[in-house]
Formats: sequence, structure tokens, C-alpha cells
Amino acid sequence: MSYTVARSAEAAVARFAEAEGSARYIAGGTNLYDLMKLGIEHPAHLIDVSRIDGMDAIETDGDVLRFGGRALMTDVAYTPVVRDQYPVLSESLLKAASQQLRNMATVGGNLLQRTRCMYFRNGAGSTSMVGVYPCNKREPGSGCSAIGGLDRTHAVLGTSEACTAVAPGDWPVALMAMDATIEMLGPEGPRTLPIAEFYRLPGDTPHREFNLHPGELVTAITVRKTPAGHASTYHKIRDRESYAFALASAAVALEMDGATVRTARIALGGVATAPWRSRAAEAIVAGSPLTPELALRAGRAAFADARGGQHNAFKIELGARVIADALIIAAERRA
Repeated sequence: MSYTVARSAEAAVARFAEAEGSARYIAGGTNLYDLMKLGIEHPAHLIDVSRIDGMDAIETDGDVLRFGGRALMTDVAYTPVVRDQYPVLSESLLKAASQQLRNMATVGGNLLQRTRCMYFRNGAGSTSMVGVYPCNKREPGSGCSAIGGLDRTHAVLGTSEACTAVAPGDWPVALMAMDATIEMLGPEGPRTLPIAEFYRLPGDTPHREFNLHPGELVTAITVRKTPAGHASTYHKIRDRESYAFALASAAVALEMDGATVRTARIALGGVATAPWRSRAAEAIVAGSPLTPELALRAGRAAFADARGGQHNAFKIELGARVIADALIIAAERRA
């Protein structure tokens, strides 16, 4: 394995192109090293982007918040404007991973975190185990062991006959609620993509999780400033208080007129195969005074098309109540 330290985004992309598909970018490394140890990733070249000047910048002036791709999770979470005016963003970062990991992990790399499905992660380095635990993400066309198997942590929304693995991230859910835009640089030059188009549902190709072109590097994330940032929250339910992935979570941001919701942004985590925006829930609360009853009705509307498996059907009612609680928390924060 070779290792290169890139001093600019352009140099990193050029080195990736030279490697002809056998390279991986590395910043914090908290996910890639993990996947390498499990035998899921086998890069011949590592391109270190953690020392690119300016790509860790956090900009809060003007009409948008802009976070460089290698900005650290901790640094973004504690930026005063983010912490005080956009709690949904700060909370999604602070409720993720552990303090040690947040001090190393980057907000750009966090977008690309892969599933924690045990069938995807276990046995990846052993041919004998692949036969025991087939996984379409790991070996396309081999099957999905989670369907009909141990699926307690798996998705109930956005699933297919090929995969039910849940998207694990917290930060992407908050960005989905805030209509973030992802900036990238690749061999064909720079481009931007709304976060709603960044992730792919599994369909028949669950191994293709992101709408990234080969060699593209996430350089920045932008969030347009909005009054909804004040009345926002990231509410997460998990098996233990910290250092655990969500069983169900909700990112909510509201624009309020007194007790009445003018507009709502609602995204879900821990329950879907990608960060999940619920327009149905948003439509129910928009234009009405928010009550606990209305909030729960909105939560249940978000799961109208959910499909539970053997062990994860509890997520449907849990998720609905997480949305309801998040709506009330966000409304109480209105300016």
C-alpha cells in the first residue's frame, strides 16, 4: 500500500486518477480504517486530505453556513452561530459517536459513513463466512441475510428486496432537514448536489450508496440561513445514552407564527436506508397550531408506507413518537 499527503484538493483528485480506481481518500479515517480491518475495503493507495489548507474552514457570514469538508465534527458543533442558532446541526454532531471520534472525524467524511449492518460487516474477509452471511452491499448479487434474519436495527423505510440496511449517520439527517448542498471536486471539475440527491436508495444495486463520480472529493457543505434554524432540534433514541446508533431519530426545523407552524422540515434517521425526508409529516403540521395530538398524527403519517421485519416493526411506532416529541421540542424553541 502506498500513502500520499495531498496539499490541495486538485492534487488529491489528480493522484486518485493516477491510481485508476485503487485509491481511497482519508481524512479522520474513523470509518475507512474500520472497514479495512474488516476486509471490506482493500485500497492500494491512501490519499491523505487532512492537511489541505482551507478545507477545514467554517464560515458563518453572509447568507449561508459553509463547512469545509475536513472541518472536524467537534469544531462545527461548538461554533457559536451553529450551536446557538442552528441547534439541529449542533445536536446531530454531539449525539454522534464518542468525544474522541468527534475530535478526529470530519463532516465531509461523515456523509460517506457506511452501514453498521452486522451481515455487511461480519465475515467480509473470509470466503467461508461470505457463504454463511451473503450481503448484496459487499458482494452484489449474493443475497441479503438480514431479510428474514436478525433485523432489529434495520430499516423500515426505503427498503428493497436486495437490502434493508439502515443508513447510520446523524449529521446527514440534520442536513437533509436543512436542505444542505454538497460541494465536490472530481476529475471533471467542481460540481454541487443537493443532499436529497446525494444518497441512493438500495433498489437492485445496494452497493451503490452515493451519487459520487469516481474520484470525487467532498470539499464543502453549505446550509442556507433560515429562521427555522432557531426552532429546531435533533432528537435521537438509542439503546444507551451515548456512543450508540439511532433506533429512531428526527431532525425538525420550524418557522412559527405564534403557536402556528408556517413551514416544517422533518427528516428521519435510524429507520431508513438513506437519510429520509418526510413531506407527508410536514404537510400535516404546516398552517396549523401545533398540539401533541397533531404532532403524533404527523409522526404516524411519516410511516404510512413503512414495512416492518421480524424484529424491527417496533420502529414504526417509536419513530412516529420521536417525530412528535421533536416537533414539540422545536416549537418550544421558537424565537
